[in-house]
Amino acid sequence: MWSGWTGNILRIDLSRPLVTIEELNRQSAVNFIGARGLGVKYLYDEIDPGIDALSPANKLIFATGPLTGTGAPGGSRYMIVTKGPLTGAIAESSGGGPLAMAIKYAGFDMIILEGRASRPVYLWIDNDQVEIRDAAHLWGKTSSETEAAVIDETDSDAKVACIGPAGENLVRFACIMSDSGRAAGRSGVGAVMGSKNLKAIAVRGTNGLGVADNAAFMTAMQNAFNVIDNDDTEHFHQNGTPGVLAYVKEFGVLPTRNFQTGVNKCWDKLSGETLAKTISTRKNMGLACPSCPVGCGRVTKVTNPEFKGEGVGPEYETIGLFGSSCETNSLDVASKAGFICNELGMDTISTAGAISCAMEMYERGILPESDVGMPLNFGNAQAVIRLTQDIGLKRGFGGILSEGSWRLAQKYGHPEFFMGSKKMDFPSYDPRGLQGMGLGYATNSRGACHIRGEVHDLSLYGVSHWRLTMDQNLGPIDPLRWDDKPRITADIQDWFCMIDSCGMCNFMFFLIMNEDNMIELLEAATGIDIGGRNGLMKIGERIFNLERLFNLKAGLTWRDDSLPKRMLEEPMPEGPAKGMVVHLDEMLPEYYRIRAWSPEGIPSKTKLQELGLN
Repeated sequence: MWSGWTGNILRIDLSRPLVTIEELNRQSAVNFIGARGLGVKYLYDEIDPGIDALSPANKLIFATGPLTGTGAPGGSRYMIVTKGPLTGAIAESSGGGPLAMAIKYAGFDMIILEGRASRPVYLWIDNDQVEIRDAAHLWGKTSSETEAAVIDETDSDAKVACIGPAGENLVRFACIMSDSGRAAGRSGVGAVMGSKNLKAIAVRGTNGLGVADNAAFMTAMQNAFNVIDNDDTEHFHQNGTPGVLAYVKEFGVLPTRNFQTGVNKCWDKLSGETLAKTISTRKNMGLACPSCPVGCGRVTKVTNPEFKGEGVGPEYETIGLFGSSCETNSLDVASKAGFICNELGMDTISTAGAISCAMEMYERGILPESDVGMPLNFGNAQAVIRLTQDIGLKRGFGGILSEGSWRLAQKYGHPEFFMGSKKMDFPSYDPRGLQGMGLGYATNSRGACHIRGEVHDLSLYGVSHWRLTMDQNLGPIDPLRWDDKPRITADIQDWFCMIDSCGMCNFMFFLIMNEDNMIELLEAATGIDIGGRNGLMKIGERIFNLERLFNLKAGLTWRDDSLPKRMLEEPMPEGPAKGMVVHLDEMLPEYYRIRAWSPEGIPSKTKLQELGLN
């Protein structure tokens, strides 16, 4: 009898085509929990990590966690796990909204997609009834058009995940979109879906979901909500993630002009407070995922005729990169670019990263105007909007940018202007002023990512409840110190593996709740003994090490645990972090030692045996 999990996997071979339902491996569920962990486990077991990410041999896994759909606060996340076409590394992208719950209520913990359809198709999953339908009439449609059409053709209660033109065109950082603007972004999971000729997945689920101990689960829920009620979540409710900009500004790490500096004197034009006063359509009220008591999402409307549009967003990353790194200093521009990315289905971070990289190369005389087709100085708002569209459609110079900024910089012989790690662009935090973030960027499994180990939050917000495995309370930590960051970074990376695997929003379990809340909820839902905080972290460590093994087999090495020359050798020119570089050379060997990896970043046999990965 399964509790928390459904115990079922839906497997669809698009090549044959063939639909099968199989039982979830219970030991794998106990060892890897769900969502990110289970997805990585199945992908590692079933594909050769050395394959081309856009080949039919790659698999695309939609995975939920045991807390997904239980009513646990923030329990509405799913992970999409595959090999990423942007990085060549493991890719696990998180999506929010009602789709995860629909998959769970349809009776499945995971959907595994294999092969490649001979023509454009979409899936209609109505509980255990599965149809592979023709999607030729949907090919070329935007994400919102696709979602509306698929719901009209299936059921008004269907929840849809789809790709836009960027996924069809195999843009290396294409997203999978759902719920009218929510993105499973980064890594290029949308391009993998496009490579399979799969336009959309529609799911309707009406089954119940049981937990192992209902009374204990209700108590755990009440304890979790008590923590939330007592915590200061108002800044996320009022301003959403755009409210982060004010914190980032204080630390001097707001990327400006492709990370040439962390100081933008026009920051107030981009702040969450300014957004709330100007273009927000939900004053003092956020857009919430199911089971979320916070509601951090924004809905905005731009009336400026030049950048007119409305929709979900923008998030902080979209504002920080389109607004500051591209130096448009405009919420209207950042929002419009974000709307275009949502409709075309692509990652705002990598889109803005490619454009800002091109802007710097243009201003330095490396990238000729004849190649771009227009002037490309920083602050050129019209160029930002035009290129955003061109990237998704692979049109003109946008076709070059659609390969990502690492490939762009390589093409023009100046790799030093790529700002990222493992071919993935930095999010909107300059690591020279956040040393732990620099180490995380370099070592995170999927590349430069801020939500695979949010060390920066300990500095920006002073998260006080986080005790790590050392059972200590941490207040604000010094972001400019590097000697303490290897241990903290490794522990937080493992912790985020657990958050992503249980099917919860990381805002809930990092900024608000704590390990004890997770243990209480998981044990009541599943009936398994987690083994306390040490057992919890051991599962996270197991997942992170398996991701490392995948990347090693995919051809990555310790040399990929790297940062751009600018971060290592060019001191921050101004602001609170003035004079700082990332001390990666000092942190990385200690990080490897803490992880029991070799000096070349390879997990030791002893560590793998300890984790049950031998």
